[in-house]
Amino acid sequence: MRQLEILIAVSLVSAACSLLGPFLILRKMSMMIDSITHTILLGIVIAFFITKDLTSPLLIVGAGLVGILTVFLTELINQKTTLHEDASIGLVFPFLFSIAIILISKFLRGVHLCIDSVLVGEVAFSIIPRIEFFGYEMSKVIFVMAVIFLIDLIFIWVFFKELKISTFDKNLSLISGFAPAVIYYALMSLVSITTVGAFNAVGSILVISYMVVPSATAYLLTHDLKKMIFISVFTGVLSSVIGFYMAYIYDLSIAGTIAIVNGLIFLLVFIFEPRNGIIKKILNENRKRAEFAEVTMMLHIINHENTERADIECNVVKINEHLCYAKNKFEKVLKNIVNKKFAYIENDIIKVTDIGREKTLNKFNEWMK
Repeated sequence: MRQLEILIAVSLVSAACSLLGPFLILRKMSMMIDSITHTILLGIVIAFFITKDLTSPLLIVGAGLVGILTVFLTELINQKTTLHEDASIGLVFPFLFSIAIILISKFLRGVHLCIDSVLVGEVAFSIIPRIEFFGYEMSKVIFVMAVIFLIDLIFIWVFFKELKISTFDKNLSLISGFAPAVIYYALMSLVSITTVGAFNAVGSILVISYMVVPSATAYLLTHDLKKMIFISVFTGVLSSVIGFYMAYIYDLSIAGTIAIVNGLIFLLVFIFEPRNGIIKKILNENRKRAEFAEVTMMLHIINHENTERADIECNVVKINEHLCYAKNKFEKVLKNIVNKKFAYIENDIIKVTDIGREKTLNKFNEWMK
């Protein structure tokens, strides 16, 4: 039962984070998550000063408000100066995080901060706090993340058109009367709330992984926003399930293993994606090189076939003295143009066929456009 609760918890966290991730990827705001996961510590500290209670829900409220403040200050600096967004994040993030560290070191010396828990989380222990819901006892983190997931889902469902337009074209969104600033801050408020809830369960590293990696994986597979969101959520949950069972079998850190699986899934897609994957690009590059070599040889033959030097320039033995191909490459190119019926060899002279002439000149003209 405990293992099932852990699996449900990480799956809900992954689903909630990867729902919002595509919008951050498309807005080029991925590293904002790293900033928020650190600056929320200031909100927790300030809320603790007020409540003096580590179990108070105001700690989450304070963390969420500081997350929104982080976004606001970053956007303000970005708009009012010539700095890019990454530089703005670099100013706001260490500033707010440093204030939190100073406050802790000055006024909360007796508080123990576990760096491992902050970074990689303690998923196995996060499910221990219980809550009663309609007479049914359940893990508090499952309840919280389920509520956050539903809020995120409803927001995207209701405001999908506004989110889509404001993400891709802010000016069109403004002209259409969608108030892109309101949509933006509503989205970033949900990002902050989701980050706070997820941070409590799985730690900083996995929150960043869930927000960014599944969405980046989905972006490699499709440019359709609806499909991208679905693939992002599916990939996040899949990595959670695989990572959890790997961690359980080999006695590893759950959060760390899930983050690794997340990265491996992205790597596999990055390499094998059928349209723009690394292997596809290598194959395309090799095909283009082979095609260029074939067209070059064909053009050489066409340019010299009716000249006095045709017996030398088009001779199967001597032609490579002019093309300067490596021996293996020359033999392969010659074999290819013969097999494709672009040329044939007659008395050691390479001669061009009509179809070979047509294809070669068409390809050359295409390149020259």
